[in-house]
Amino acid sequence: MPTSARPISTRSSLPAFCRPGGSRAAGSGAASGDGFTLIEILVVLVIIAVVIAFAVLSIGVTGRDSAIDEESRRIDGLIGLLQERAVLEGHDYGLLVEPSAYQFVVYRPQHQRWERFDLEREFRHRELPAGLHFELQMDSRNIVIQAPDQKLSGDAPQISPQIIIAASGEGTPFRLTLLRTGTASRASINCDAFGKLTLDSSDKAGRRS
Repeated sequence: MPTSARPISTRSSLPAFCRPGGSRAAGSGAASGDGFTLIEILVVLVIIAVVIAFAVLSIGVTGRDSAIDEESRRIDGLIGLLQERAVLEGHDYGLLVEPSAYQFVVYRPQHQRWERFDLEREFRHRELPAGLHFELQMDSRNIVIQAPDQKLSGDAPQISPQIIIAASGEGTPFRLTLLRTGTASRASINCDAFGKLTLDSSDKAGRRS
């Protein structure tokens, strides 16, 4: 008995790449997974612009170095404050300079030695920001700055401070310079024999009022 033939659908039996529009869909899917989109490229460009902006703010186009200026102003202010206290309190203070750090000390006559003066937080031992270091001149002579290895017994530094802030208000003229390694950026703190301080910033000189 003859049977009726059912139509055979070729649409479902063909591979996906042989169907109409199949290769185009597959191709577009592969393309979307490779390379970068426009949004991703824009995000990268924004990140690069932000990094460059921070660099320009730190070291401006005029050659100003904000890190050097900030640290030099801090040291200048602390020395000026101790100059006033030395006269009022009758104590001798000092600044112990290391290659890339500094600390203030006070002379204790009863112990006949210099001791750390860090009970007040602003006079504590400080490390310079990365890339900065000191140069020191006293009486127009270059001073070799050494790093103390260890402290002696108690709070006495192993070496005496190079810069003395005397109760008499007088002292040895000095020029303490902060420099950034590998660049021409520098700022200087100058002091004459009468204790008058002058601050030269990284882009111009400023006279203490």
